[in-house]
Amino acid sequence: MRIITVIRILAGLIVLMVVVVTATLSYHVHVKPVGGLLTRLLPEPGSMDPHREAIEFARHLDSRELPDIEPGEQAFGKAVQMMAQGRMRQAHAKLTTIFNIFPNSSVARTARRIVGDMNMDELLGSRTGFGRKIHRVRPGDSYFAIAASHDTTIEMIIYLNSMMELDDIQPGDELLVMPLNYRLLVEPRRQAISIWDEGRFLREYTALSMKGLPSGSTSLTIKQKTAVLNGGNVPSYDENYCAAEKVIQLASSPLQIRTMPEIGEDGVLPNGILLKREDMEELNLLTRSGNIVGIR
Repeated sequence: MRIITVIRILAGLIVLMVVVVTATLSYHVHVKPVGGLLTRLLPEPGSMDPHREAIEFARHLDSRELPDIEPGEQAFGKAVQMMAQGRMRQAHAKLTTIFNIFPNSSVARTARRIVGDMNMDELLGSRTGFGRKIHRVRPGDSYFAIAASHDTTIEMIIYLNSMMELDDIQPGDELLVMPLNYRLLVEPRRQAISIWDEGRFLREYTALSMKGLPSGSTSLTIKQKTAVLNGGNVPSYDENYCAAEKVIQLASSPLQIRTMPEIGEDGVLPNGILLKREDMEELNLLTRSGNIVGIR
């Protein structure tokens, strides 16, 4: 009996040693890699039974429970910080990167809108840049001739020179002028129309409706711009011009870009690209006859 008892004791000690070694190895292999994460996620000993502890630990380690911030959102957060610090040029570059590199980001459209606002503040609020120059009036000059010679419009001349109406001009007078050699890009799938200065994005407008556009990619030009009030055309130098509805007519197509009209009883919208009134006013100011309009 004594020999059997000794054997049993030895066998028990061996089993105990195996359990201890296995537990130690398991700790080093499975627990060590998570380091401090285990300490942060597991409750204090005795506060929860082992089974529930395992379930809670697994739940916290599930990747779906961990923060998942996409690169576009991270860049947007940094851009917001830059704007708060007054670093507007760096913020402009960061926001531009978002919609160029991460066009499908949830913040891409917001980034484009903010960049567009920045660009318009610079383009319409500055007295320099963007090809601006001083035109010194010569004998025989007229506003129409001046606008044509600088690839601009009378509307833009009136705006840049803070004029309420067209004053008589005399030789030697100086007028601030700015060329409008921009390109429009219409994207039906995004319901958007944007302005580009060669390869530089300037501004994007969200269309309220796009109907009757040519299928596939094509390139058109602006044939003419008109302003309509009470059924009649209003010239750009008329005092009622600001109140008139602006219409951009495209060449080789019945397609128009205009303000969203009031919907009739039939609820049918007309063909064309329809914008909010304030967007249409700004787009009209920045365009001229001959501008290229790409559709893709």
